[in-house]
Amino acid sequence: MIKEFLPSVYAILLSFIITVLVCPAVIPVLHRMKFGQPIREEGPQSHKKKEGTPTMGGVMILLGFVVSALLFSGAEPNVIAVVLITAGYGAVGFIDDFLKVVKKQNEGLKPLQKIIFQLIVTVIFYIYIVKTGQGTDIYIPFTKSFYLDLGILYAPFLFFVMVGTVNSVNLTDGLDGLASGVTALVAMFFLFVAAGLMLKGLPCACGAMIGALMGFLVFNCHPAKVFMGDTGSLALGGFVASVAILTKMPVMLVIVGLIYVCESLSVIIQVTYFKATKGKRIFKMAPIHHHFELCGMQGIKVVQLFWIVTAVMCLIGFAASRNIF
Repeated sequence: MIKEFLPSVYAILLSFIITVLVCPAVIPVLHRMKFGQPIREEGPQSHKKKEGTPTMGGVMILLGFVVSALLFSGAEPNVIAVVLITAGYGAVGFIDDFLKVVKKQNEGLKPLQKIIFQLIVTVIFYIYIVKTGQGTDIYIPFTKSFYLDLGILYAPFLFFVMVGTVNSVNLTDGLDGLASGVTALVAMFFLFVAAGLMLKGLPCACGAMIGALMGFLVFNCHPAKVFMGDTGSLALGGFVASVAILTKMPVMLVIVGLIYVCESLSVIIQVTYFKATKGKRIFKMAPIHHHFELCGMQGIKVVQLFWIVTAVMCLIGFAASRNIF
């Protein structure tokens, strides 16, 4: 049993080493090029001191992930698909970061442009799913190996999961180490799931992402020396969503990705309520991690709380899926 996990362990170690070695070399370059993170005026005032911290660090995450995943997975088709989709979403984020940071366009890509690019990447993934005969069934948590066949509803469901997850992870990236730590735990969950389902290569891909995120966290934990930017957050969302689809466990994202869900829902609720009441708010600020900050909780405490919640939800996820192994 231990031998089966060794390639995944090696993938974790290699991607960690790559990211840890690359970050110190790249961060000063980002400083010199003035690729600093712009801070929203309406954001918490405590974030003002972070202005100028280098961003676009997602490139370093992607480097460690891609090299390690491809090296230890044996070039399995599913792994190549995950790598391409992760990199594809990362490319969309890179364009957005480039426009904001380099071209000084505050909004970066317009919302419609960002969605169109995301849909293009998702279409490519959907074509792969269809061409490789992955099927249209998904596992329903807490059941005894019950898979629901969505049939013609699978396509819109996949698009909803992919785009929704990507943007939810993007919203989660707002505090030092938050998105990195939460996603590392979610990736660990899917590593064990992919291993339990004996899906070739996917455990190594998950291990590669875990290692890359651990290496990045060395520099992204409070006080952060670098931010991942949309380059990283959109890539992470693409990784999580594509692995969930390939393991037939997209519904499980509601459980193990509860933080993503809460972050996204807090924005939807806030905007809807604001428009309906013509200016009133439910949260002091959305996404919800900012609400906790404005309620007096230190950012680092919010991050630790969200990590703990994710770890607990991953354990519940294991309990919810134990019958399929």
